[in-house]
Amino acid sequence: MLHQFYPQVQHEYRYELNKDMHLAAAHFIPASAAGKCTNIHGHTYVINLTIAGDELNDTGFLIDFKLLKDIVHKRFDHSLLNDYHEFGESQTNSADTFPTTEVVARTIWQLVQRELDQCDNKPCCLQVLVRETPTSYVVYRPKKGDFSS
Repeated sequence: MLHQFYPQVQHEYRYELNKDMHLAAAHFIPASAAGKCTNIHGHTYVINLTIAGDELNDTGFLIDFKLLKDIVHKRFDHSLLNDYHEFGESQTNSADTFPTTEVVARTIWQLVQRELDQCDNKPCCLQVLVRETPTSYVVYRPKKGDFSS
């Protein structure tokens, strides 16, 4: 794998880890303004998660890399994103749930942070980068109020 550098998140935490993964998935955007993207098509997404915290867990990890891969890759790899409730299935089909790269990045953050909130050492997901093509990517960074107390 080519080592890539990502936008840095400024923070005061002691530890920062980054997890890269590839994800093959299809999607479509159910809005006429999306042009060709209204048709089902696929991408090999490159995902990068930035996790930070001050304390390590009982195993000496900030968070186990495998858990991060299970939350994202195991769930979405080789699937049609539109089939998931997070992206419009069984919801009102609104632009806020269309599986655009922006919404995919936000949804990944929500799923990852929900798991991190269960950890005693309380790590935080500071950034999710989703690269849809070699020349196009989105960075999602939560605001302070997005984290549970």
